[in-house]
Amino acid sequence: MRIDVLTLFPNMFSGPFAESIIKRAMDRNLITIMIHNLRDWGSGKHRVVDDYPFGGGTGMVMKPESLFEATESIKAESAYPSAPVILLTPQGRVFNQGIAAELTALDQLILICGHYEGIDERVREHLITDEISIGDYVLTGGELAAMVVIDAVVRLLPGVLGSEESAKDDSHTRSLLEYPQYTRPQTYRGWETPQVLLSGNHAQIAKWRREQSILRTLRRRPELLEKADLSPEEKELTSYS
Repeated sequence: MRIDVLTLFPNMFSGPFAESIIKRAMDRNLITIMIHNLRDWGSGKHRVVDDYPFGGGTGMVMKPESLFEATESIKAESAYPSAPVILLTPQGRVFNQGIAAELTALDQLILICGHYEGIDERVREHLITDEISIGDYVLTGGELAAMVVIDAVVRLLPGVLGSEESAKDDSHTRSLLEYPQYTRPQTYRGWETPQVLLSGNHAQIAKWRREQSILRTLRRRPELLEKADLSPEEKELTSYS
C-alpha cells in the first residue's frame, strides 16, 4: 500500500513514523508513506495556501488551488490514478475498526489534513471522495487524525504484525472488546491468574476468553453487542449478567 499525506506541517510525522510497527513495515517495503508539504503548491513567494472567508467571519480557509494541484500532481505519477482522496475533518464519518479494515483493501490512499476554519467547499464537492473524523471533538489540525488512521490501517495489512492471527481478537474487530490478558508472575501481590489459563486445555481457554470478551463488552460498551454475532447461549449469558 502507498499512503500520501498532504499537510502544512510535515515535520509532525517524522517522530511517529520513525518508530515501532510503522517503521518496520516501511523498512520491509510493506507500505510506502509519502509526506507532502502543501506549501510546495502555494502561490507567490510566500507560498500562500489560505485566505479570508468570503462573507466575513473569523479564521482562514484553505484555498482550492493548492489542494487541487497537489492532489493532481500525486495522481499524475501514481500507478493508481483513481485512489480515494480522504479529508480528515470533524465533519467526516467517525472512524472505527470496520473502516480501517475497509481501507486495507485499497492500493493507495491520499489523505488531506484539514486546518483553520476548513477548506474551500469546492474541494469537498469536486476533489474529496471521503471524509473521516476520529471522534466528536476538534483538533488544531488533521495531522494527528491522519496518524491515527494510518496506524490503524497499517497494522491490519498482511505481514505487518508478523501473524495474521495477531489482530483477529482485537477490540472492535467483531463488535466485541478484547478479553483480559495475563502474564508472569502467576501471583502478584496476592492477585491470582485465572486457573483456566494455566490448564493447557485450549478449548476451555478459548471458551473462557470468548465469555470474558462478551461480558466485558456488556459492562463497558453494551451498544456494540447489537452488531456482534452471538450464539443463543451467548445471548442468554448477556441476559443473566
